[in-house]
Amino acid sequence: MKVAVYCSAKDAIPEEYLALGDVVGRRIGEAGNTLVYGGATGGLMSRVSQAAKAAGAEIIGVIPSPIIAAGRRADNCDRLIEVANMTERKQRMRQEADLFVCLPGSYGTLDEMLDVISSGIIGEHHKPLFVLNYKGFYEPLKQQLEHMKSLQFIPTPEHYYPVFVDSLDELVSQL
Repeated sequence: MKVAVYCSAKDAIPEEYLALGDVVGRRIGEAGNTLVYGGATGGLMSRVSQAAKAAGAEIIGVIPSPIIAAGRRADNCDRLIEVANMTERKQRMRQEADLFVCLPGSYGTLDEMLDVISSGIIGEHHKPLFVLNYKGFYEPLKQQLEHMKSLQFIPTPEHYYPVFVDSLDELVSQL
């Protein structure tokens, strides 16, 4: 199975989040899965990909040209797919993956998460999206989504939606 992971590329985040990347990557590799990720260096991205590779996973990186030009291309990918921009990266990662996992991150991670949700809502794919709500990281987002539902901006029932999980064990059991 090809597992796309969206997460932070920042190094200056708490070590426990970086260590989470090690565990997620290792679990992907130990399960015999392929990692699909952003193909860049830094933060959780590096830690997930390095741990997955060390555990035997095939690594597919999808990286925009501007990130390569900035000198941030990862060197541990079995297959590196260069794309022109972030829009193409999101589209290509959706095509390559069988399912999606969001770990803690910033604007880019939220953008990728919402892109997967939006494209799933309109039927471009039917692949599951799991959001690891590690230590409540995504609680404010969950509250915002509930607020949007209460005002009927998000229809019920939903035909496509993210599955929030609160622990790594819960995530692994869902996969």
